[in-house]
Amino acid sequence: MNTEGKATILIVDDSDIIRYSLKSFFSDYNFEVITCLNGLEGIQKSVENKPDLIFLDLMMPNFDGMKMLQVLKVMDNLKLIPVIVISGNTNKTNVLSAIEAGADRVISKPLQKEIIIKNIIDLLGPDFLKKSKKNNAEVNDKNKELLNHLSKFFLDKFPEKKIKLVDALRKRNTGTMATLIHEIKGAGGTIGYPIISVICYEIEKILDLNVIDWSLIDTKCRQIFSIVEKIEFLKTTVSN
Repeated sequence: MNTEGKATILIVDDSDIIRYSLKSFFSDYNFEVITCLNGLEGIQKSVENKPDLIFLDLMMPNFDGMKMLQVLKVMDNLKLIPVIVISGNTNKTNVLSAIEAGADRVISKPLQKEIIIKNIIDLLGPDFLKKSKKNNAEVNDKNKELLNHLSKFFLDKFPEKKIKLVDALRKRNTGTMATLIHEIKGAGGTIGYPIISVICYEIEKILDLNVIDWSLIDTKCRQIFSIVEKIEFLKTTVSN
């Protein structure tokens, strides 16, 4: 809780769309929301701000979420902060590993508002949200507005990601490709297009193979580009 008496939430995720979507969701509440891109920065922000709740992605470059969890849980002034892990891969092994490292909950991407609320209530009780809810929030309108904002945010950022994807394909850069696809996978379902997440998941599976079929990855990337073009066309048509 900050000096003004507001509850503080820390979001640690390298995906800009996930940070944006969570921050937008919490705009309905009188919370202070702090965001950062990796686990090392997350530890620094935790020390500085003593958040009431942490949302943490597992797969991040350099200093990932698992390392951050392990550090948090040995620091006396931070180890009791509830941590909700958000992950694009919530198979049994990943979930158990996160829980063993100190996560209080593990939820999957794409994020769903109802699941976020349920997990917060489970960890901090219903009053944590109730007492901070803004009185003028119109839930249905807010949801539609949020989805529109998220779609616009994703579309505005995508040209830059497309350039990086094409470059990673050309150079056959597995690390860069995996990082970009992981981020886009989390964004797909969040903006209402789970098919993007499905294709990204298929690309991740190809990247895990001993022999990577780059021509197949190229085909699937082109599928993503085509879907995004259709989304842009629909948005333009509706706005006109």
